[in-house]
Amino acid sequence: MILNLLIDTNVVLDSFLEREPFLAMSRQVLALSRQYPNVQNFISASTVMDIYYIAYKNLKDHQIVRGHFKKLFEFVTVVKVTADDIHAAFALNWKDFEDSVQYAVAKSNNFDGIVTRNMEGFVVDDAVKIFTPEEVCKYVEKNLEE
Repeated sequence: MILNLLIDTNVVLDSFLEREPFLAMSRQVLALSRQYPNVQNFISASTVMDIYYIAYKNLKDHQIVRGHFKKLFEFVTVVKVTADDIHAAFALNWKDFEDSVQYAVAKSNNFDGIVTRNMEGFVVDDAVKIFTPEEVCKYVEKNLEE
């Protein structure tokens, strides 16, 4: 079984910006694809833009931000955001448009889940599972062999 996960903006930012108390768990999520060959981590192209903007605003150093991305891209794949994803996100009519785009991207790519700390931003349904970082780590440890 392969587990394809879309990693939400807040999880990556926790790692880049070393935000406590979330840092260790966020780094554990990002490392899942290294530890378990049948876990594949993805981020959306729009997430890259959001992360870069927020990380630079906080760190004020392009080289540091680029260095974080260089490491991230070693084990996280960037997926495109299509016009269909944007239209699907608008059709969801959720309060948080960024979350609706994430959901639309995960659904259109048939991902198994989204990993986020922002559970309230997502509507739970059977199409895409929404995991907290803690939940996905427990799920992987229980269901996937190294």
